[in-house]
Amino acid sequence: MERSVRIAATILKAMLRHARAEMPRECCGLLAGRGAVITEIFSAKNMLASPTAYSIAPQELFESFRDMRARNLDHLGIYHSHPSGENTPSPLDIERAFDLHVAYFIVSPRTETPQPVRAFAICDGRAEELTVEIAQT
Repeated sequence: MERSVRIAATILKAMLRHARAEMPRECCGLLAGRGAVITEIFSAKNMLASPTAYSIAPQELFESFRDMRARNLDHLGIYHSHPSGENTPSPLDIERAFDLHVAYFIVSPRTETPQPVRAFAICDGRAEELTVEIAQT
């Protein structure tokens, strides 16, 4: 059975802009929405400032989740970029995946990448690619 995730086109574009603006570092952030449709992006600062890893400061995470709650949004995804590698989950991405209920988006900022935004469900040390569906908002 093929699984999918629904997301507004504006959010896909925003993730790509963020990834390209942060080159050569990885970008990162959270995604939210209602009714299983991602309609909001919470771009974050990669406190590691690394081209191969990311981390969001606890205070910034707290503020993003507080904003989601205040706006009655559900946390639906996490995103980060792979500036120079494939946009598939690395062993570290799989190891650090902590939420079984969200989609993990990996963005490639390179213009030649045929599928620059991909999404995955990560559970029990395995990653399953999700079909990314553009939702009408």
